[in-house]
Amino acid sequence: MNDCLPEQTPAWQQAESVLRRTMSAYGYSEIRMPVMEVTGLFKRAIGEVTDVVEKEMYTFDDRTGDSLTLRPEGTAGCVRAGIEHGLLYNQERRMWYMGPMFRYERPQKGRYRQFHQFGVEVFGLQGPDIDAELIMLTARLWKTLGVSEHLSLQLNSLGAPEERVQYREALVAYLEQHRERLDEDCRRRMHTNPLRVLDSKNPEVQALLADAPVLSDYFGEQTRAHFDGLQALLTAAGIDFELNARLVRGLDYYNLTVFEWVTESLGAQGTVCGGGRYDGLVEQLGGQATPAVGFAMGMERLVLLLETLDLVEPQPAQADVYVAAAGEGAQAAGFALAERLRDELPGLRVMSHCGGGNFKKQLKRADKSGASIALILGEEEVARGEVTVKYLRGQGEQQTLTQGDIMAKLKQEGI
Repeated sequence: MNDCLPEQTPAWQQAESVLRRTMSAYGYSEIRMPVMEVTGLFKRAIGEVTDVVEKEMYTFDDRTGDSLTLRPEGTAGCVRAGIEHGLLYNQERRMWYMGPMFRYERPQKGRYRQFHQFGVEVFGLQGPDIDAELIMLTARLWKTLGVSEHLSLQLNSLGAPEERVQYREALVAYLEQHRERLDEDCRRRMHTNPLRVLDSKNPEVQALLADAPVLSDYFGEQTRAHFDGLQALLTAAGIDFELNARLVRGLDYYNLTVFEWVTESLGAQGTVCGGGRYDGLVEQLGGQATPAVGFAMGMERLVLLLETLDLVEPQPAQADVYVAAAGEGAQAAGFALAERLRDELPGLRVMSHCGGGNFKKQLKRADKSGASIALILGEEEVARGEVTVKYLRGQGEQQTLTQGDIMAKLKQEGI
């Protein structure tokens, strides 16, 4: 787990601001869920034989003996909240969330045990048009952030559950014939979660899969129509994509559309954003059957991409105006002036000096803050109701004004 220091937060704020504006532009609403849920929720949703549940969850018993888990992903909690509060049945919902998730896995560049995800979930729409909208939405995010040229879209369909069952049988039979060429991890997954074998990073396994059965051969008419419709909409929108028959997701609940945005700008190819349809999950978790689709992206990896490509906007100064005050009664007058500035000039960043010291020391602090103007109050200025204006940037001449004229001066300066 890691700290995000003040020097690093501007990149996060930049990304978060773009995400919020984009979701608002598409008419999506924010939902906030707890970071902890009953353990059974994730076992039912994600699948007991997935790596997440078997190896990566932070699970513990509370004081009453109930098993609780820090959320490893956001979809299950969002569905739980939707069912619990009656948000989903016979309704259309477009929601987003952002916050920390927790998985016990090997820390690496852009990945931590406490990480942050931005997620989007849509309920009540079953056509390929909403799948296309989510992908268009992500494409707009990349364009706004300036990273479009560094991301490519991979697309696949996992078919309907019954089609996947037939394919799974054929795939397991093929893998059994070549069992000796599989690594230990793939042999374990072959019977617990065989589609994850397709996602193996082992070159020998990938070579073996070249002759394996293909899922699309088991698609029915509806699945093909859905996938063809999605591709047509993306093509019409000018969004390039690559069909990847081996693209699967690490969680059990996906069906039909799956997609990933990947980049090679962070070294080895990495996924920045991934998602797809999960039409059976709401019913699986106790709700009425409800079509659903969504995606999630890792904020750490997105921020790392912005930093790597030097796309982080310059960090603004801490303050526009620095109020320096010294002498009996001057500090109280300085605080009063600073508060008046904040009242009358909303958006103005005003920093008041604290910690004492002579004016030379205070003006050094003022310069370090990045402020363009220092307002100086000594005992004489306070007695006369005046303020000395000193320009810290540019060639403006130092001058003394009444406090009543300060507001007009700052407005005139456009600060």
